[in-house]
Amino acid sequence: MHEKKKLGYGASICCLLIVFCFCSLLLPYLGPLPALNLQVSMGVGLNKLALKATNTSQKIFGGKHDLGLMSSKVVDSTNVSFQIEKSTSNQNYDLGRSIKVPKNVSLEIVNSTSKQQYYWGLSSKGTKNMSLEIENSTSQHYDWGLSSTGSKNVSLQVENSTSSLPSSGQHAEKPIEENEINVTKKTQPLCNTGEPRTDFCEIKMNVRIDGNSASVFAVSSQTENSSWSIKPYGRKDDPNTMRYVRKWSVKSANGNQEIPKCTITHNVPAVLFSTGGYIGNHFHDFTDVLIPLFITSRPCNGQVQLLVSDKRPWWISKFQEVLKRLSKYDIIDIDKEQQVHCFPSATIGLKRHPKELSIDPLKHSYSIRDFTKFLRSTYSLKRTKAIKTKHSQQKSPRLLIISRKRTRTFTNIEEISRMARSLGYEVIVSDADMSLPEFAELVNSCDALMGVHGAGLTNMVFLPENAVFIQILGIGMTKGMAMDTFGDPAKGMRLKYLEYDIDKKESTLIKEYPPDHVVFTDPSSIRKQGWVAYGSVYLDKQNINLDVNRFKPTLLKALKLLHH
Repeated sequence: MHEKKKLGYGASICCLLIVFCFCSLLLPYLGPLPALNLQVSMGVGLNKLALKATNTSQKIFGGKHDLGLMSSKVVDSTNVSFQIEKSTSNQNYDLGRSIKVPKNVSLEIVNSTSKQQYYWGLSSKGTKNMSLEIENSTSQHYDWGLSSTGSKNVSLQVENSTSSLPSSGQHAEKPIEENEINVTKKTQPLCNTGEPRTDFCEIKMNVRIDGNSASVFAVSSQTENSSWSIKPYGRKDDPNTMRYVRKWSVKSANGNQEIPKCTITHNVPAVLFSTGGYIGNHFHDFTDVLIPLFITSRPCNGQVQLLVSDKRPWWISKFQEVLKRLSKYDIIDIDKEQQVHCFPSATIGLKRHPKELSIDPLKHSYSIRDFTKFLRSTYSLKRTKAIKTKHSQQKSPRLLIISRKRTRTFTNIEEISRMARSLGYEVIVSDADMSLPEFAELVNSCDALMGVHGAGLTNMVFLPENAVFIQILGIGMTKGMAMDTFGDPAKGMRLKYLEYDIDKKESTLIKEYPPDHVVFTDPSSIRKQGWVAYGSVYLDKQNINLDVNRFKPTLLKALKLLHH
């Protein structure tokens, strides 16, 4: 029995040895293991993942966690790819630092806003056919230093990335030779023509501007030859007004092209804009030019040269206080210049928000509140906050009624004023016929402002915060129009917005058309005929005879808003 047991144990050990030798001999002739495809969705976090298969693909979509691929047991890893898409991780990515003998490895980073670092430093020998592609990424740093010897065919492509450039081979045991690395960088085009309301070119290289030929040259030995046509006015969706804006050609050129020589050299950047279009209308002065000019040039803190095309001298004079705050240099009428002006960088055209009288703080460095603060500082306006009636029993809130001279005027302004005074308001009536600094001071001294829909209401930019802004809508004036032009901007400026729709009996149109006329029953049919037809009826012919009893609750509500 004892001998049989010894024989059984010996046979078992021999069988195991045979199986082990068999596997060891045949393993090199076996085909590759099936591909292992892993997909990590948003919210899934893996601290360490050991890849033990060839033909491996890893996609990280929207990850907010650390995914450190740090396997040290992988042998002869081939066809390994990583794709990181829309990542907002605040941690580090260490992608396969210890993978042995990787071949055909690729890493693609798309739309990443990670605030930390990517490590793609494969500690291996014989690394071949490796590529790194970075697109639309704002991550801080990439270390793709291959700590290896004999790495070949390594390529890097950076497209539309604002990240610090990757360091190539800074930790390598043997530095990768320059002729073994193919590095390409695709930059954004000089001009942005995809915005709905404006075209502009941000040129962050040497610029030569020839006003005589309306030409702008971006000079760099690394740029490809290309060109754009730009009209530097913020209302490109309105072809009627853009007819009156001068066209400028913007060309990227390398040193081999014939370009005009500099005759005047500046050491500050330039901003080129137009005062054509609807300039002269107070609303368009602000929404088309002044606010976009603030967005574009304010980050320079005065160290910027303004170049004006289609110059209107009276307009420059009207807003000289604003322009002097934006630039410490005299404005150049670039259309009349015979000299070629050279700048270290330039913006041709103005940035602007698609909405009227607005600034997107997520896209730009400022908000519309910053703009109103800038105006208060520019015109030395004293009041930042409106009166709170519950804290001021002796002082009455001031109500400014914007009157108009030609159209959409109040025909019973005295009656409106008496009713407002009876409610406790101090009433001021003005049609803005004074200088802009004087009128800005008057508006800032008031706690409430009211007027019929029109350009004069743009003066709300001078009101103190928490003031009440009342927009009167005549017949044919829609709520959508009212909110787009003044309602939403007022809220962005921290004003308390109220709206009053008149009855057809309060419109002087009732004297020209019967009550059942399409002008009253279907204003949309008039709008479909075009802006000229619409304006000739509702904007040019209409005045307002306000029903004070019907309007009284609106002023009472304004008092309550001031109280709170």
